[in-house]
Amino acid sequence: MSSKILIFFTILVSIFILTTSDIVSDRATLLSIRSVLRGRSLLWNITSPTCSWPGVICSPDKSSVLELHLPGMGLSGQIPHGLFSNLTKLNFISLRYNSLSGVIPNDLFTPLHDLKNLYLQHNLFTGKIPDSIFNLSNLVRVNLAHNNFSGLIPEDFNKLRGLGTLYLQDNGFSGQIPDLNLPGLVQFNVSDNQLNGSIPSKLSGQPKDAFLGTLLCGKPLDSCNGEVDNGKKKKLSGGAIAGIVIGCVVGLVLLLLLLFFCCCRKKSDNQETRSAGVNNKQVEVEIPEEKGVESTNGGGKDGFLGSAIAAIGVGGGKDKGKAEAVLGDGKSLVFFGKTAKNFNLDDLLKASAEVLGKGTFGTAYKAALESGITLVVKRLRDVTVPEKEFREKIEDVGQMNHENLVPLRAYYYSRDEKLLVYDYVPMGSLSALLHGNKGAGRTPLNWETRAGIALGAAQGISYLHAQGPSVSHGNIKSSNILLTKSYEARVSDFGLAQLVGPSSTPNRVAGYRAPEVTDPRKVSQKADVYSFGVLLLELLTGKAPTHSVMNEEGVDLPRWVQSVVREEWTAEVFDLELLRYQNVEEDMVQLLQLAVDCTAQYPDRRPSMTEVTSRVEELCRSSFNDSGGDIIDNAEVQTA
Repeated sequence: MSSKILIFFTILVSIFILTTSDIVSDRATLLSIRSVLRGRSLLWNITSPTCSWPGVICSPDKSSVLELHLPGMGLSGQIPHGLFSNLTKLNFISLRYNSLSGVIPNDLFTPLHDLKNLYLQHNLFTGKIPDSIFNLSNLVRVNLAHNNFSGLIPEDFNKLRGLGTLYLQDNGFSGQIPDLNLPGLVQFNVSDNQLNGSIPSKLSGQPKDAFLGTLLCGKPLDSCNGEVDNGKKKKLSGGAIAGIVIGCVVGLVLLLLLLFFCCCRKKSDNQETRSAGVNNKQVEVEIPEEKGVESTNGGGKDGFLGSAIAAIGVGGGKDKGKAEAVLGDGKSLVFFGKTAKNFNLDDLLKASAEVLGKGTFGTAYKAALESGITLVVKRLRDVTVPEKEFREKIEDVGQMNHENLVPLRAYYYSRDEKLLVYDYVPMGSLSALLHGNKGAGRTPLNWETRAGIALGAAQGISYLHAQGPSVSHGNIKSSNILLTKSYEARVSDFGLAQLVGPSSTPNRVAGYRAPEVTDPRKVSQKADVYSFGVLLLELLTGKAPTHSVMNEEGVDLPRWVQSVVREEWTAEVFDLELLRYQNVEEDMVQLLQLAVDCTAQYPDRRPSMTEVTSRVEELCRSSFNDSGGDIIDNAEVQTA
């Protein structure tokens, strides 16, 4: 009996020594990585357990390091030989968005037999792809894009039979693409390289974007020049050449005749216009072309609002008689609630106007009144409901009163024109802030600001839903989330979807639209939740739904995020501007999970806006209380 106990304790001690040895070895390797690669953001506390360090994920028994997530950490320098020699259990490496340079040592990946995911994109690596990669039979995803790799693309990629993602774009690879035979390859890109020759048949099903910026030819690109027929290049016959020449000559003659006819017609039209102008003492002009589509932070000056609305070129928009004639019936503005009636229709028509954008329901103008008041006037288009119904519905909109809604101050209705008057929100839209200026002068949105915007928008939409089960916003998107100077969210354009026809909802909002919505005038509260989920994804990824086509046409933002396994969200999904906030990573993951829940395919699987708001409130409370000094304000981020 005593011998059995002795053997048992011996085994326990051996296991303890072995696991302790493993983690000590891994710990030493990690510290050497921090020392060699000069990571300014690798703030690992050496007095804390290794498995608690940011970016380090260990096995369940804490015996070894399984994953290394170090994206956007400011790492620089060259990788020395044997850097990962002791991290033999690694199955995930992400060093993307750093400044690592030089040639990758040929033996770097030799001991990493379990490696499945390798992300080295957006660095400064040079030279050839190291041979040790091709011995990693478990590799599933390889991303070497946006580096300076050169040479031929190795045919040895065929050894990686389980490879599903291979990104090599924006490098210096030359020569032809090898005949890759990888049955599981789904994501592939070699664009912006010095490649030439024909695209292998097994890659012909990839999208065009995967091969752009090269000299490659063949499906899905244009067919190759000098196609071979019976071993000889095809040549044009003499008759074919003569036919082409004759066709060009005939076409040129017809073009000259057409230009001559157009000039004569234009001259005649100008004479008629001048004659009409003399007789009528006025000249009709078109409304200026709208600028800054879906933008709410500025366009150019467009004269006076009366001129834009009435399309009258004489009188500078101050011709009251002509403006009233176009607006019709001598009707005036209808104000809501306790709104101060310190302006009237004449004041609006005389206001200097600036086109803010052409949105889903009409064109918005910034109107600066002579009294100093600044308002937004939205000119609705394609209103399909009769006057009585319009007034009833717009009265309901005017009664909505919440700090996270843009209040409707007044409206004007006539047979030809429908105008809505709102408060002016100075910072513009969330869409412009996320996707606008990407240059050196850009002020990034930090985590605290984004979380606050998500909470404000959720509270505004929840208020709308609380007005009744049939009340919904109907058009939730980032260009309809306006921001105050303190970056507080204000939801706009609510309640307008039921006033206009289906043709007023352009394709560009399809990225926000729930899959069950067929009529944009009939959007349920659960469909609003889906749109809000897309908005959250946009906040967290920095990607616009209409621009989120990856390597397959039609892949929208929710589908793309859901295609990335949860364990890789931090490395692959979040906006690069958010990667600096290490201590709130879990909160970011939870908000991303909420967004995924909101964009569930079936409406009954989506949470209510009340539940969504509660979860965002809890996240903000946790994040802001626990972050301490790690939440940096916008000014500090800009100089970091």
